[in-house]
Amino acid sequence: MDIREVEVENPEQMSVIIGQTHFIKTAEDLYEALMNSVPGIQFGLAFCEASGPCLVRAEGTDADLKALAAKNALAIGAGHSFVVFVRNAYPINLIQSIREVPEVVTLFAATANPLTVVIAETPRGRGILGVVDGERPTGIESEADVAERRTLLRKLGYKL
Repeated sequence: MDIREVEVENPEQMSVIIGQTHFIKTAEDLYEALMNSVPGIQFGLAFCEASGPCLVRAEGTDADLKALAAKNALAIGAGHSFVVFVRNAYPINLIQSIREVPEVVTLFAATANPLTVVIAETPRGRGILGVVDGERPTGIESEADVAERRTLLRKLGYKL
């Protein structure tokens, strides 16, 4: 088995969600879940088939995001994995809807940080082992950092 790294191409530092699922209807079901989550959402999603023709299946509301998701899904190349790129929404508003899609097995990442997907490659195919999300910590937050974090969460409307 070979262990490989695949850097997620995300030139605009948009939110990206990566997960694993188990059935061909995932592309359409994820489309519906995302559409029903946030009004005006723009997204592209791609799903890697793990049997049959083993194609990357893509859906979305934005052609560029759909193409970006398909390109990244093909580069990752892990059966039953999916990639979603999002504009006009935050992953926190989408994750529950994605988890409720019956065929979704797990989520590996939901981030706008630089992202590396760690994959295992065998003669049969590829599987996602995990992800490297962003950078290493530089220290422990100070009282000023705590105040800044709390202010940001309230400014964004996630805390009262």
